[in-house]
Amino acid sequence: MRRPIQFAPSGHHPGHPGVVVPVRVDPDGVRGPTPGQAAGARWRRTSRGFYVPAATSVESVDQRIVEAAQVLPGYGGVTGWAALWWLGGRWFTGTRAGGSVQRDVTLATMIHARAQPGIGISEERLGPRELTYSDGLPITHAVRSVCFEARYAPDVGAAVRVFDLAAYNDLVSWEECADYLAHLNGWTGVPQARKAHLLSCENAWSPREIDMRLIWHREAGHAMPECNAPVFDLDGRFVGTPDVIDPVAGVLGEYDGAHHLAGPQRSRDVRRESDFRRLGLEIVTMLAGDNHDPGHFRQRLRDCYARAARRPASERRWTLDQPSWWIPTQTVAQRRALSAHDRRRLLRHRQPQLPSSA
Repeated sequence: MRRPIQFAPSGHHPGHPGVVVPVRVDPDGVRGPTPGQAAGARWRRTSRGFYVPAATSVESVDQRIVEAAQVLPGYGGVTGWAALWWLGGRWFTGTRAGGSVQRDVTLATMIHARAQPGIGISEERLGPRELTYSDGLPITHAVRSVCFEARYAPDVGAAVRVFDLAAYNDLVSWEECADYLAHLNGWTGVPQARKAHLLSCENAWSPREIDMRLIWHREAGHAMPECNAPVFDLDGRFVGTPDVIDPVAGVLGEYDGAHHLAGPQRSRDVRRESDFRRLGLEIVTMLAGDNHDPGHFRQRLRDCYARAARRPASERRWTLDQPSWWIPTQTVAQRRALSAHDRRRLLRHRQPQLPSSA
């Protein structure tokens, strides 16, 4: 028996505008197109035996996921990046190569199913408790989906991205993933996922920050910096939140993407850098090109650590200790505990333009 998509009778989803559930051919033309209509220009075939009206978007990520999910046999759910996107993981766009190549939607099911164009099949062991419905769609729960994606990531760095960017939208916590990975001995990709998990952070705000943190630690050999830790002066006044910071050395890093070059943003960046330096912090900047050729960034980072080492302790006029009035949002648990009002007020920066895929 096929696991149904639990949308409204109209086939449309109120929480996912424009999404249409594929239907089978209906000789009477009531629940779907007649055979003649299905062969015409007004219907589009989504997979073997299923159709949607031809005007239905082929670019929508939600639509791609729903079309794949309709192929599920009687047991299973959407997993990996597609499940995370459906749950609200805005970085999981299902593309690679700068957004130009679409990734397959993976279906987890222990019942044999044939892969089709745009659809991958995972037949790994799948317990009933690992399945759920979200907005009417059968999916594997968030922790299973994250760990699946990390296990099959092309390398450790890409797997770190998976953990960090899932935590960005509070889909999983570090502890939840640790508990789940502890029970996956012998599964494909688990050593990679466990290694990546130990390098992951719950407070990264963008993929480029993650890249900078990994170059900082894995390639340059410095201590793993903290992500987006708010900095205060010794009187408890908020100064700014750098992308990454090594609080022991007094070195912070900022990533300069294209939006940082615009006039108003650049002016704010310069003022903030001046404030940080005045308090005794040394700053290193990573540029877009450094991600592909990090040698220059590593040299700037070495120079920055050398300058920080020469600063006397008396010049350290900053702290990461948060004053009593500050509401912390650095962990998944802290963000989940926020009121709806505080989430809207404090986490509005977590809805960025998405320039690249995860």
